[in-house]
Amino acid sequence: MRPVVVDASVAAKWFLPEPDAAAALRLLDGRRRLVAPDLIYAEMGNIAWKLHARKLLAGAEAAEMIEHFLSMPLEIHDSAILLAPALEIAIATGHTVYDCLYLALAVELGATVITADHRWAHALKPTPFARFIRPLTSR
Repeated sequence: MRPVVVDASVAAKWFLPEPDAAAALRLLDGRRRLVAPDLIYAEMGNIAWKLHARKLLAGAEAAEMIEHFLSMPLEIHDSAILLAPALEIAIATGHTVYDCLYLALAVELGATVITADHRWAHALKPTPFARFIRPLTSR
């Protein structure tokens, strides 16, 4: 089964009533091997914190979101191994190393990044990395 790299923009939709949440939830149907770099832990923690800071989640709800996230069927990969190729991709594309860690994982595994960040996916269209990224939904 070819893996699918999910980024934090997609993983957040597993827990929040946002546009395209249904499409994100369909990724959890068990038909895909879902993978991510370990950076996703910090990103999801930051999302929970921001929601709490904006008074959209109580502290207990933010903690429950993270606890649930940690139980998701997600294969985590060490970012240290991906850092050098992510930096190369970041330099080549002008995108952050944070984003490019997901892309480096996809390149290494022959996978596709699924992202809710349409601007990022669109910006990569004229690059050799376009085949490794797909928006969660088309717009």
